[in-house]
Amino acid sequence: MASKTEKVPSIELLEQELNKERHKTVFGRVLRSTVFSLVVVAAVAVIVAVLLLPVLQINGTSMEPTLQEGNVVVAVNSKKYKTGDVIAFYYNNNILIKRVIASSGEWVDIDDDGNVYVNGVKLDEPYISEKALGETNIKLPYQVPDGRCFVMGDHRATSIDSRNTAVGCISNDMVIGRLLLRVWPLSEFGSVH
Repeated sequence: MASKTEKVPSIELLEQELNKERHKTVFGRVLRSTVFSLVVVAAVAVIVAVLLLPVLQINGTSMEPTLQEGNVVVAVNSKKYKTGDVIAFYYNNNILIKRVIASSGEWVDIDDDGNVYVNGVKLDEPYISEKALGETNIKLPYQVPDGRCFVMGDHRATSIDSRNTAVGCISNDMVIGRLLLRVWPLSEFGSVH
């Protein structure tokens, strides 16, 4: 007849098993806490990027030489801008980037050589490399309607902007924000003028 004696685990074995269980519990808490923290940080980053500081990638050449295709820029979500500011706005389910030339009530005129005048005063535009009348089908001089702004791309020969009725003047509710920084490529990091 076989004896029914069970071997009792040693104290050391019991302590090892207890330590394993404690480690599992602590590891689980740390893992849950880390995942929760990462989710919160990601959510805050998304909210900031969408609502306060939208990050945009430049597509196209209408803002050359100021911005090149592929540049990544940060905008500040603001409806306040002035002549010379570069803004992002919605147009036909796209985001366009252009420079503010004139605001509500101001008169814009462009001569055949591409010189731009606002309220009869020629604009100093050091940000453009080549002047051009471009794709213009509006009657000049043109008065900017209330609640809108007149925008133009810096590459005047190719930009389709407020000079053309296809885009026209931009209403304030279409504006995403004013561009602040170019963050990519890193070699060109700096403010957008």
